[in-house]
Amino acid sequence: MKVKVIPVLEDNYMYLVIEEHTREAVAVDVSVPKRLLEIVGREGVSLTTVLTTHHHWDHARGNAELVRLQPGLVVLGADERICALTRRLVHGEELQFGAIHVRCLLTPGHTSGHMSYFLWEDECLDPPAVFSGDALSVAGCGSRLESTAQQMYQSLVETLGTLPPETKVFCGHEHTLGNLEFAQKVEPCNDHVRAKLSWAKKRDEDDVPTVPSTLGEELLYNPFLRVAEEPVRKFTGKVAPAEVLEVLCRERASFERAAEPLQPQARALLALQWGLLSTPQQK
Repeated sequence: MKVKVIPVLEDNYMYLVIEEHTREAVAVDVSVPKRLLEIVGREGVSLTTVLTTHHHWDHARGNAELVRLQPGLVVLGADERICALTRRLVHGEELQFGAIHVRCLLTPGHTSGHMSYFLWEDECLDPPAVFSGDALSVAGCGSRLESTAQQMYQSLVETLGTLPPETKVFCGHEHTLGNLEFAQKVEPCNDHVRAKLSWAKKRDEDDVPTVPSTLGEELLYNPFLRVAEEPVRKFTGKVAPAEVLEVLCRERASFERAAEPLQPQARALLALQWGLLSTPQQK
């Protein structure tokens, strides 16, 4: 199993997963189809399937154009709102592409229909991988928009947090630096946070992706997976895991606003530049 990491837009990631024996390829979260097809052509593989984590435009907007360019392509996901969806998946469903197994894990929180994908190969020394979209990111997670704190806790800690520790985490965005800065605010004495932040700053200076991490690493420095740890509880003033998580989400949102995130107008401009939106017709 070979994974091509494809940075697009302001800070998104698309992925191309290649089964190296059959040369079949599966794409994850297609936002810029022409960029994806360039890499498909360069790799000389046959793209058959799109796995979409959730319906937001920066993860699914490219599906319709991709299906137009590649007739017969299968688009899978767990939410009817996903653009050009072919078939809706359910939690626990398993797929197979050559030697690659895929377990579909419903992970509500960011959206109610968010699906993460756990991939592995039998009798292979390479570690498994999870494509977590906006459910879990390096040192953080996506904002809670459509689900309860309890559902989000179950997604992060009970579903994703119990995968094998060697699992590689391929997330939907390059938010690592900001996530680690927030993690340091939560746990200022955590040496793992400090070391990872130093590493991430160097990656940022070199303009190099920080993905993938591993689940084992995330358990050491990601506060959203560490809701049972005493320093995280102390920061939030709560004890019950879902309540700890709810406060963390609220504090992370405040922290992000203070960092002056990209304005909607700027996001629209980026979308135009990448061909995701059409310019108005001239009258």
